[in-house]
Amino acid sequence: MSLLRSLLFSTPLIVIATVVLDLLSMVLSFFDRSGNSSHQLARLWGRILLAVSFIRIRAEGLEHLDRSANYVFVANHSSYMDIPAILATLPHQFRFFAKKGLYRIPFLGWHLRWAGHLPVDRSNARASLKSMSEGARIISQRRMSVLLFPEGGRSPHGLRGFKEGAAYIAIKSGVPLAPIAISGMRQLLPMGSIHIRSGRVTIRVGEPIVTAGLKLDARMEITRRLHDEVARLLEDPGRPVLHSTS
Repeated sequence: MSLLRSLLFSTPLIVIATVVLDLLSMVLSFFDRSGNSSHQLARLWGRILLAVSFIRIRAEGLEHLDRSANYVFVANHSSYMDIPAILATLPHQFRFFAKKGLYRIPFLGWHLRWAGHLPVDRSNARASLKSMSEGARIISQRRMSVLLFPEGGRSPHGLRGFKEGAAYIAIKSGVPLAPIAISGMRQLLPMGSIHIRSGRVTIRVGEPIVTAGLKLDARMEITRRLHDEVARLLEDPGRPVLHSTS
């Protein structure tokens, strides 16, 4: 029954919401080049996807964040539903570092480009470094937060090692790193699955890690510290409550 609901109800509504809101986002971008309006629509998109998938989010630790400050948000990544969950939960304006290949996907790629998100070419070290430097510049000049998944992609099991890009950007721009743990989403929509299960997921935000005054050669140590903090946040009992596993 859960699979039928996913295929016949949740998935079609997700496609419709994505297409409609992407088109609206592109229209709004003609009038708002800052990307702020597009982000508000993306936040609405995230809430709609969670609602039609019957996924409820419990947020913990948002009190650690200053609404007037900007951050380099860093989260674990195990499911396509992680992004809607973060969009629906975080109160900040932020932009993504997204894989370059996503920009070739109709509607999704258009939205990423028009909303001001930053492409990363992980196959090219020099291009990747350029993207990170551009992200640091945006944070400094536009006081805009960014979100990264430092595992380098979705992880099917556990928490993989973190790449140093997030620490590089945070140190170069002088803003704090905010660790985020998404606990339980993998069980609701695993990698390679089209079966979206309903249930509850927890998003935990840890204490931001201050980077002001640090040198770039500290990025390895900061990356280890960041990984340990996300792992600690994931250890808290946060297994999803499945409403149906059939």
